[in-house]
Amino acid sequence: MTDTDLSAALLAAYDAQMRAVQPDPAPGISYEHDGPVLRVVGQHRGFVTGPRDWGGVRGRELDALIARQRDFFAARGEAVEWKTRGHDDPADLPDRLRAAGFVPEPRETVVIAPIGESTAEAAALPPGVTLRRVTADADLDRIAALETAVWGEDMSWLAGYLRGRLTVAPHDNEVFVAEAAGEVVSAAWVAFRPGTDFAMLLGGSTLAEWRGKGIYRALVALRATRAAARNVPYLLVEASSDSAPILKRLGFRTLTTTTPYVWTPAH
Repeated sequence: MTDTDLSAALLAAYDAQMRAVQPDPAPGISYEHDGPVLRVVGQHRGFVTGPRDWGGVRGRELDALIARQRDFFAARGEAVEWKTRGHDDPADLPDRLRAAGFVPEPRETVVIAPIGESTAEAAALPPGVTLRRVTADADLDRIAALETAVWGEDMSWLAGYLRGRLTVAPHDNEVFVAEAAGEVVSAAWVAFRPGTDFAMLLGGSTLAEWRGKGIYRALVALRATRAAARNVPYLLVEASSDSAPILKRLGFRTLTTTTPYVWTPAH
């Protein structure tokens, strides 16, 4: 199989598995279908995803589908994210989302890597930094505070989200922190999706003053080791512009991009 063929096969697996097979909903979360759309209700904001071709819906029918999702969450007084991928059809989906009042957030790069030495090889940590798996509420609150500091926006909802995932599927979600002198300086988690070939690496956020010291790399290696123990063949990351170059050096290959389009109530 050529390199191009492998990338095409992995992208097809991503579309078939990671867009169709959803995790069991946490308490208070529900899944609803509207034609080709899967609507997730009960999170900090609504979420919409669907198949690569959006069920063949086009033109005015697509505009109506977009408007229904917006209006559904508007009635709840909530924002909603419509998740797009760079290889989606139709090509005018982003334009139609913008016309309906959705605003794009920063684009991420979807990268994958086979479990192997490059991903699972342990990285040296700075002196005084340790890694620890966490489940306690207090630690999840500390992670939310870290993410808020890193991204400059209120991420307090994240603690509740992680609690929900650990409640409904503790075996399929593992959360880790890097600590220095009792301070959480980085955090990351891995989500296993039974029935798929992928372990998804999430979080991966580090305080600015601790970047460039190998902590992110060490958290990738730790989660890769956990995935290898479960015989999961591939790691999947929707990587920020900061993370993507690191991951590519570790052997991850680019499959596509993903851009969240978000509609927010006026208030």
